[in-house]
Amino acid sequence: MPTRRTFLTGLLLAPFAQAWARAGRLSTYATYPRRDFAKFSRHLRPVGRVLELPGYYVWCSSPIYGPDGRVHVFFSRWDAKKGMGGWLNGSEIVRAVAARPEGPYEVRETVLAPRGPGYWDATTCHNPSIQFVDGQYCLFFMGNSNGKTDTKRIGLATAPTLEGPWTRPDQPLLLPGPAGAWDDHCTTNPAFIKHPNGEYRLYYKSWNTAEYEAAQGQPIRGNRKYGLAVAEHLVGPYVKYAGNPVIDFSGQGQNKQFEDAFVWWQHGKFNLLARDMGVYSQDVGLYLESADGKAWTFPKIAFLPLRDYGVAQPPAPTNLKRYGRLERPQLLLRDGRPEYLFCASQGGAAGTASAFVLRVG
Repeated sequence: MPTRRTFLTGLLLAPFAQAWARAGRLSTYATYPRRDFAKFSRHLRPVGRVLELPGYYVWCSSPIYGPDGRVHVFFSRWDAKKGMGGWLNGSEIVRAVAARPEGPYEVRETVLAPRGPGYWDATTCHNPSIQFVDGQYCLFFMGNSNGKTDTKRIGLATAPTLEGPWTRPDQPLLLPGPAGAWDDHCTTNPAFIKHPNGEYRLYYKSWNTAEYEAAQGQPIRGNRKYGLAVAEHLVGPYVKYAGNPVIDFSGQGQNKQFEDAFVWWQHGKFNLLARDMGVYSQDVGLYLESADGKAWTFPKIAFLPLRDYGVAQPPAPTNLKRYGRLERPQLLLRDGRPEYLFCASQGGAAGTASAFVLRVG
């Protein structure tokens, strides 16, 4: 005899279950109780893939509305010959434009490319996050100098228009902590927000080098946490919060962690999307909220893999190990409210990776 909770949950998920049955797949929804899902997750409707570029992997798609009402997407791409891991040594950040979020998109220009030996962003430019702050466009990104994780640093490029010209930083915006600190390995995956009180807040991912090296060869290496750095001015200096890391799942055991945070202010609180790395599973997204941007709630499930939205895909190529998973969540906001969710996902017409768009609402 089902309980009242399971009966009501069954009614709620019945339309989804029918689609999953037709697809012949077990749903992620069926794996977790309803209370584990954020309200945000109930408003997502799949639109489809965009930015399927032959010869490239496409990742990290960050959208923004321009003054003309068009959608500008700043995304990472790298040569398909480098494979999925090419983002670490050869990624560039490119801008594309469309009349609507659903596309089609026209690729316009490379905004930031690796600068070569002697620069902090010599070998890659990745993790774009575009913001409009204080009357200018701000492109937060990650660069590295040796094609490896230990020189990943967050930077900030600025421009008066989305078309540029872009002022490129000679120095990173945020450096790792001292040896032995939880964040001594790198700074990456920037998530920025201007606090209503006027503070400039930069959330960043890092981990400890010793833990990372000790776990080489394991499915998950190190333990990814998020810290907060605060500045009185947009360009810094950014001072790390004494209570860092502000989000840390390592205490749950089994090396549970997360990455790819996106932060926005709505309904009088901070909201955060991220990719799960074991809190629930490797295939879902997370949603957290906070009253002060420092103490965060335990996450709920924010989004699901493509199979659970009834998205049909061909069999996974042998070279793609994360097939069907949504990563790097970035929101297209209108007047501070989420309208579309842009994610990165392996697969697509090019057999590499592309952006995948979901409508919010």
